[in-house]
Amino acid sequence: MSSITEQLQALKVIPVIAIEQAEDIIPLGAALANNGLPVAEITFRSAAAAEAIRLLRQSQPEMLIGAGTVLNREQVIAAKEAGATFIVSPGFNPNTVKACQELDIPIIPGVNNPSTIEAALEMGLTTLKFFPAEASGGSAMIKALLAPYTQITLMPTGGISTHNIAEYLAIPRVIACGGSWMVDKKLIAEKQWEEIGRLTRDAIDMLDGELSK
Repeated sequence: MSSITEQLQALKVIPVIAIEQAEDIIPLGAALANNGLPVAEITFRSAAAAEAIRLLRQSQPEMLIGAGTVLNREQVIAAKEAGATFIVSPGFNPNTVKACQELDIPIIPGVNNPSTIEAALEMGLTTLKFFPAEASGGSAMIKALLAPYTQITLMPTGGISTHNIAEYLAIPRVIACGGSWMVDKKLIAEKQWEEIGRLTRDAIDMLDGELSK
């Protein structure tokens, strides 16, 4: 898990993608990678997810590919077989975690309170997703949770945009944030690959400027 954590930390922002047409991932993945963000979290909110992961792995073999919104063992198996690098889940499900551990694929489960953090720690997990970030108290809640759990790092997701991502990333042990503004479903549906590339580049430039202050 440490290598995934380090890779995510270097990237800072993780595009969270809900895709309806699997083949759209090929130009979308190119727009991300060519503009400095070789990472994608493809969510299992649509039936196209596994095929999209497979196509992205073929077209961008070096890309860091996560499978998101993974809810059960079957989706873990499908994601790994398709070529996912890691798994992300919205909540903490011990059965999903066990499936990932048995299949030797890293998982970042969702937590937003002390009980789920302790359940994750019990299973040896220390890199966790804070979800839904804004609705769960935002940066103030993260700071409160990190205080007693000095061994964890967090990836906030949910309600994060250009307006607040720098605030989250400024918190020690927040490694990266999940966001969808640069891969909005409307942009994907309209095949606005150049606009997605521009938003991606703008996000990276903005973070480089904010975090170097």
